[in-house]
Amino acid sequence: MHYLWLLIAIISETLGTTALQASQQFTRLWPSLAVIACYLVSFYFMALALKVMPVGIVYAIWSGLGIVCIAGIGYIVFGQKLDLAAVFGLSLIIVGILVIHIFSAATTH
Repeated sequence: MHYLWLLIAIISETLGTTALQASQQFTRLWPSLAVIACYLVSFYFMALALKVMPVGIVYAIWSGLGIVCIAGIGYIVFGQKLDLAAVFGLSLIIVGILVIHIFSAATTH
C-alpha cells in the first residue's frame, strides 16, 4: 500500500509542478490554486508512505521520478528541449531508483 501512496504523491507533485508552469508566476488564478492543492495532496500521501519507508528512500524516489516526469511533460506539453546530456542524466536517475528498489534492504518490497 505504501508504494501506492508514494505513486499518488509523485503524480500529485508532477501535476502541481505542471500547474506551476501554467500559472505564469502565480498570475493566473486556477493554475495557482491547482499548485497549492496538488502539493497538499502530494505531501499528505508522501507522509503516509513515510510511516513505512525511510525518509531518504521516499524522498529519493519521489523527487527522482518527479524530475523525470516533469522533464517529459515539459518536453511534450511546453515544447522544452532535452539534449542528449539531459536524457542521459534522466536515465541515470531512473537507474538509481531501480537500484534502490531492487537491491536496497532499506526499503520494503
